[in-house]
Amino acid sequence: MSTPEPDHTPAPRPLDELRIHIDKMDRQIVELLGRRAELVVEVGESKRDTKTPIYAPHRERAVLDKIQSLNTGPLSNHTLECIYRELMSGSFSLEQALRIGYLGPQGSFSHLAAVRHFGRSVDFAEFGAIESVFRAVAANQCDYGLIPYENSTGGSVTDTLDAFQEFDVRVYAEAQIEINHCLLSNVPKKRIRRVASRPQALEQCRHWLARELPDAELVAMASSSLAVQSVVEAEDAAAIGSSLAGSLYGVNVLFDGVQDKPNNVTRFLVIAMQDALPTGNDKTTISFVTSHDPGALVDVLAVFRDAGINLSHIDKRPSGRENWQYMFFIDADAHLEDPTMREAIEKAGKLCRVFNVHGAYPRAEQVL
Repeated sequence: MSTPEPDHTPAPRPLDELRIHIDKMDRQIVELLGRRAELVVEVGESKRDTKTPIYAPHRERAVLDKIQSLNTGPLSNHTLECIYRELMSGSFSLEQALRIGYLGPQGSFSHLAAVRHFGRSVDFAEFGAIESVFRAVAANQCDYGLIPYENSTGGSVTDTLDAFQEFDVRVYAEAQIEINHCLLSNVPKKRIRRVASRPQALEQCRHWLARELPDAELVAMASSSLAVQSVVEAEDAAAIGSSLAGSLYGVNVLFDGVQDKPNNVTRFLVIAMQDALPTGNDKTTISFVTSHDPGALVDVLAVFRDAGINLSHIDKRPSGRENWQYMFFIDADAHLEDPTMREAIEKAGKLCRVFNVHGAYPRAEQVL
């Protein structure tokens, strides 16, 4: 019988010794953060002199890419991105107070998305409708707005598509947010006769609701957070919403993760009144109305195909101009300042009755 090899794994250091090292590093980190903040204040002064936007998505992308390239573990890139988003949020507050509009009330998934993307150091303003967020940005009542655009399960958010037809704002950035739906109620499941939420949230949980609450009436509301508020004292109702909304408004989580697909992600757009600079990994959002000629839509899409530009999103909505006329929405994987993209836009625009470029912006790399 062979003799087992000796274990050369070093014994872990005493806990007290490790804590001393961590405390020392924490002091160094706080000192470095303070020195970084002093530089941020100088940056803010320079931006005010040159009228440079405080929040610049291309610079944000460059910082996050640099941090991830320096990462050797064991922290994940996702963790580092979350840390630096909070750090950049604090930097915004040092440079200039930013006001971010979102679809409220507090506890909505739009609220969660706004916090995850912009951090907790900016000022937030809640609105009762997506249209109101657009209006606030267009009227310069908010510096930026964050609005839901499409979901990996339920598809496009029609209120957002319709608002783009009414308001002249620019798409400035995007964020991909993981959505975890909960069934919330202060009564047991057997007493539930109604389930309320945003139409998109109900759609994302459609199969689960059909299986678990087949006889329940589905009630559409303006936001999931409002739905949670509406069932606080209800004797026969539940809401689909976030666990944060439940804790804010005092409603119990009966079931967690009730979305039909586990990887449920909503893509949010940041809207502004200025354009974002290119990063080399960008998208451009466009809407257009074609003529009624046979193959008109194919002709427009072929322009981007022939230019080698991928279209990562396409949808349509009634144009509101005449019956059976549709506004098509596409996302092209290129920045509008790219020469190939500019040429494609010029060619496609000549084939359309209406053609709008809503903005170009950096592609979101991580799901937050």
